[in-house]
Amino acid sequence: MRGAFMMVSVAWAAGHPPCDRADNPPATMPGTGAIVSKRDTTSITREMMVREQIVARGVKNAAVLAAMGRVPRHEFVPASVRNLAYDDRPVPIGLGQTISQPYIVALMTELAAVGRGCRVLEIGTGSGYQAAVLADLGADVYSVEILAPLRERALEILSRLGYGQVKTRVGDGYLGWPEAAPFDAIIVTAAPARVPEPLRQQLKLGGRLVVPVGKVDQELKVITRTTHGFFERNVIPVRFVPMTGQAGDQSR
Repeated sequence: MRGAFMMVSVAWAAGHPPCDRADNPPATMPGTGAIVSKRDTTSITREMMVREQIVARGVKNAAVLAAMGRVPRHEFVPASVRNLAYDDRPVPIGLGQTISQPYIVALMTELAAVGRGCRVLEIGTGSGYQAAVLADLGADVYSVEILAPLRERALEILSRLGYGQVKTRVGDGYLGWPEAAPFDAIIVTAAPARVPEPLRQQLKLGGRLVVPVGKVDQELKVITRTTHGFFERNVIPVRFVPMTGQAGDQSR
């Protein structure tokens, strides 16, 4: 996932399983359903992260909170900055990219409103952490990364941690993954200057596109496909790395 931080603190296609959406169920203590190794000394740190950084800022989806409490975030950052993995900030992962602030990952996941059986497209695999959180929720995850070395490293980490079902490929995220469309949700982890039309068109009816948009002043948007077109709302100001490839060409 590309780095970001907060600036201010159904129809489904034949052959696709139904998407178990759950918008903001009652919050529970994170980690109650977690399967954590007895040797995992970071589980308490993760619970503190969830409670102090995520619940405190208003994320309520119980499944999202539990997933954030289970997925070992420190495994997705380079060893040299592993001590920063659970800090309330983005962390560099190399090639000028970062893993996003934990709150932003949780917020975008909650806004996407996905669960078991949902088909989800992630644009910007980055570290692989966002894909792991989505997979932990039971989603069928497709992830596109424009930088081959990042995709290769993320694939190794995801496979090693048991998230080998995540499908990844190198490509221009602006174009999405048309062969796997339509999607119940699309999460974009880099900011285009304008919403990519191919991504909107790859949404199912009722699907949600969660995307930061803008050059300097960016807004995190949720775009929902309806029978009357697309409904768009702004959530919060954010700062993400710019989307490259065709999106970068169009922003000039």
